Amino acid sequence: MNKDSIEREMLICQCLSLLPTEDFDCPLLDYSNYKLSTKSLVKTFVAAQLDHWSSYSHMEEKLEAYPELRMEIGIEEISRSQLSRRINELPTELVQKLFIKVVEKLSQLTKGLMGLPNGLGRLRIIDSTEIKLPHNLCDWAKISKKKTGVKMHTRLMVASPDVVYADKIVPSSGRLSDFESSDVMIEESDYIYIMDRGYPSRENLQSWQAKEISFVARVSKSLRLGILEEYTPTHSSVVQDAKVSYTVSQPPVRYVEFIDEKQRTYRILTNRFDLTDQQIMELYRARWTIELFFKWIKQHLRFTKIWSTKPQGIWNQMFLALIAYGLTLIVKLQTNSKKTPWEFFRLLQTYLYKTVGSFTKALNKKNKKTSKGRQKVPIPKQKVSPELGNVALDKKGTKERKRR
Repeated sequence: MNKDSIEREMLICQCLSLLPTEDFDCPLLDYSNYKLSTKSLVKTFVAAQLDHWSSYSHMEEKLEAYPELRMEIGIEEISRSQLSRRINELPTELVQKLFIKVVEKLSQLTKGLMGLPNGLGRLRIIDSTEIKLPHNLCDWAKISKKKTGVKMHTRLMVASPDVVYADKIVPSSGRLSDFESSDVMIEESDYIYIMDRGYPSRENLQSWQAKEISFVARVSKSLRLGILEEYTPTHSSVVQDAKVSYTVSQPPVRYVEFIDEKQRTYRILTNRFDLTDQQIMELYRARWTIELFFKWIKQHLRFTKIWSTKPQGIWNQMFLALIAYGLTLIVKLQTNSKKTPWEFFRLLQTYLYKTVGSFTKALNKKNKKTSKGRQKVPIPKQKVSPELGNVALDKKGTKERKRR
C-alpha cells in the first residue's frame, strides 16, 4: 500500500493492520469456525479495547455502523452470541503468542533507548495487580468469603522515562502470592530487577545471586541481616548503607535504608555495589512506574470491565488489553510523537474513525501561544454574590419556620 492510500485509510483499520497475525492464517485453525475466524475475533476485541466498546451489543452496533472496519476485520456480519462464545473458546496460548510478537516489535523499536537517566539504565519492574470479579458469578475465583478476583503478574520494561511496556504477564488465581510467581517472572538478563517486599526470601535471594541477576528489592523486617561493613551515606535521606549477609553460605549483599518525604522507612537489598546509595534509592523509587501503568490500563483501556466470567475468557482479555496498549505505543514510536501516553491515546481515540492523514495533521499541530504578553497589575474587584434567580430557594430568602 502506497503512502497516499495509507493517508486516506481509516485510523482504526491502520492500527489493526499493524497486528502480527500471520500465525492465524492457517486454515486448519478455523476448520469449524467459518463464520468468525480467530484472526477476525482477535481484531474485533483489540478494536473494542482501543475504542472502549462496553458490551457485546456495543461491539455489534459499532461493526454494523462502519463497513470499512468490517472489511479490515474480515467479517460481513456478526452477532453478540458469537463473540461471547468464541472469547471463551479461544486458546489463550494463541493470544499469548500474539502478545509476545507485539513485545518483540516494541523491543526492536526501543532498541536505541537508554533507560532512565543518571546511569540507572533500562529496568524491569515486577509486581501484580488484582482484578475484582462478581462474587456470585465466579465461584472458581474466590479468595475469601467476601473477596473474589484474579491477578495479573506483570514484568514492566522501562526503556526510557516516557516509554514503558509489559514484556511479560502471567495470569493467576487471586490466591497465588507474588513470591510463588517469582520463578516465572525473574529470568537471567542484563537488566536490573526492581521489586517490592512480596518477592524476596532467603531462597529467592540465593537463586538470584547464583544466576548473577541484578536486583534492587525491598525487604521486610523479618529478614535478619548481619552487618559486615558500614559505608558513609552520601545523601541526606539515606539512614544506613552497609555490606551485610543474610546467610553464611552466600556472598554478601548491600543494604540501603532510606526515609521518604512522609518519614516512611524503606529497607532495600541489592547486589549492585558499583552504584551510589542515591542511585539505589532512585532505582527503588522508579518502582512506582508500574503502579501508574496498572492505573493507566485500568482507566484508559477499561480493563476492569470484564467480558467473561470464565477463566479462559478473562486470561484472553488480559493479553488483549496489553496487545492494545502495545499497539498504541507502536504507533506513538513510529510517529515520533513527543506527547505523553495519555495525550497520545486521547488523540488516537478521537481520530479512530477518521483518516490517518487527519490524525497525523492533528498530531503535528503546534499548540497555540497561551501567553498574552506583559500584563498590567490587576486591580482587585469587589466580590459580589451571584443572584440565584426566581426559581431556586435560598435560606435567607425564606422566612424561618419552626418544625412542629
